[in-house]
Amino acid sequence: MKEELLHYVWQHQYFDKANLTTDQGEKLTVLRPGQHNTDAGPDFLNARLQIGEVEWNGAVEIHLRASDWQRHQHQTDPKYDQVVLHVVYAADQSVQRTNGSTIPSLTLAPRLTPALLTTYAALGGNLDTVSVPCAPFLPLVPSITRTMMLGRALLERVEQKADLIEIHNEHLGGDWEATAYHALAGAFGFKKNSEPLARLAKALPLTILRRHRHDLLQTEALLFGQAELLPTVSDLPPNDAYLADLCREYEFLRHKYELAALALPAHAWNFLRLRPANFPTVRIAQLAALLHARPALFDALLTAVSVGALEQFFRVSVSAYWQAHYRPGSPGKVAALGRSSIHLLIINVVVPLRVAYARHVGQPELVEQAVALLEQLPAERNHLTAPYEALHFEHRTAADSQGLLAMHHGYCQPRRCLQCAVGSRILRHNLPPR
Repeated sequence: MKEELLHYVWQHQYFDKANLTTDQGEKLTVLRPGQHNTDAGPDFLNARLQIGEVEWNGAVEIHLRASDWQRHQHQTDPKYDQVVLHVVYAADQSVQRTNGSTIPSLTLAPRLTPALLTTYAALGGNLDTVSVPCAPFLPLVPSITRTMMLGRALLERVEQKADLIEIHNEHLGGDWEATAYHALAGAFGFKKNSEPLARLAKALPLTILRRHRHDLLQTEALLFGQAELLPTVSDLPPNDAYLADLCREYEFLRHKYELAALALPAHAWNFLRLRPANFPTVRIAQLAALLHARPALFDALLTAVSVGALEQFFRVSVSAYWQAHYRPGSPGKVAALGRSSIHLLIINVVVPLRVAYARHVGQPELVEQAVALLEQLPAERNHLTAPYEALHFEHRTAADSQGLLAMHHGYCQPRRCLQCAVGSRILRHNLPPR
């Protein structure tokens, strides 16, 4: 038993109200349960109750045991003087406000159905982190409930990503071009090197890069140099003229802009268990080519009307050197940025960037257009989406995949079944598992 279940039960009034009285014997009528408070203070605010002959407007506090009131020191906290009813699972003592007056209580244990408790226990019983807790109950849940929850989770995930974009934009003084640069840099790391590539964008401000992005050699020199992925002059491979040019360019630009203190340590980069096509050196070369070929990043990402147009935007050729090397001085044929990688950039950069900007300028129709891009992309399939697909959740497009990932990370893995429409439906109807 967790306190969250009592919050859920009180909020939705899912308990037996026949001959409802307080533990002190007074008739109780719930006129309004109040608004759930997730901040400091009582659990439900602005409740309206009739206790005996008196109508009360105030707060409701909820605990598993009445003695938790003392354990949490509410008897000394004036914020809790507004509590007019103490709702508990077990009443093991009476409680008082700071002035010593006793607060009426309601014990819920005898008013909860065994089916509700059994279902709740079943939802939280499977601790497998990749499982879907409500799997045994799903055949009895209407498909419309799943579809609605999937859509809600998708929007939550997109909004959360847009929140991060907005934070970056604020830190960058409202410069949307710089925001697009930082967002793309981090995304080009594709999980294993996302964090160091995000740091690289900070180590090489766009204000400097803008002055040299017309020259691909200088753009590469700045990026690879600040990443500390260029060899020293004494370690240069013989007959590698292009690498020598990169080193010379970086040495000049490093001194010109006093960049040395901002450079990343070489050990920040992850090469282990990566295919050469995913090496950070290859990704940095691809990012350099994009920055060189597409000088107006933000405008292009904002105005592209289709996935096809965005695929064309990201499809740029790296320099001849990086077509034939996967590390400085290490020859090898390297594939171009693949279609699946481009789709991930659309999902993780383009869509949240557009949503953040739409909120910034107050144009909600742009949010719908951004989310619609996800419906043009194929579904992502991995070990997290597989259990949902096996349970017949809709999974046709990237919009579905993002919704399923949001359900997993936001609801199923942390066992927030009571906040999920599917879990709420199961508990509301006390459906038995098949």
